[in-house]
Amino acid sequence: MEFVTELIPRLVVADGAAAVAFYQRALGASEGKRYTDDDGRIVHTELTIGSSRIHLKDEDGGDRAPTSLGGTPVIMHLGVTDADLAAKALVDAGASVVFPVSDHGYGMKDGRFADPYGHLWIVSEPIVES
Repeated sequence: MEFVTELIPRLVVADGAAAVAFYQRALGASEGKRYTDDDGRIVHTELTIGSSRIHLKDEDGGDRAPTSLGGTPVIMHLGVTDADLAAKALVDAGASVVFPVSDHGYGMKDGRFADPYGHLWIVSEPIVES
């Protein structure tokens, strides 16, 4: 469709401030302008991770976090230059391993991780054959 210019995922989390800090530690995210409500909950912030952007907000009555819903079927896929290094950064920051990083027959080295806020992530790098 010619009218679509970009796709920006919006992550809903139970503790926005802690989640922003996690993504900064785990993925090197940088945060843009943060907008909060009177209680200090994040209603909108933008994170830049590599050349990609995601939006993030605290859960509320209209938007629930995966931890409140019992999980998520959505998996965020990160293309990385070093899957082992990305996996270590995620785990060191508090993510848990769903599937460890390994080589796959479809030409990728990847693994899956769950962050502390209920979101799932794949880190993936192409296998370079020599």
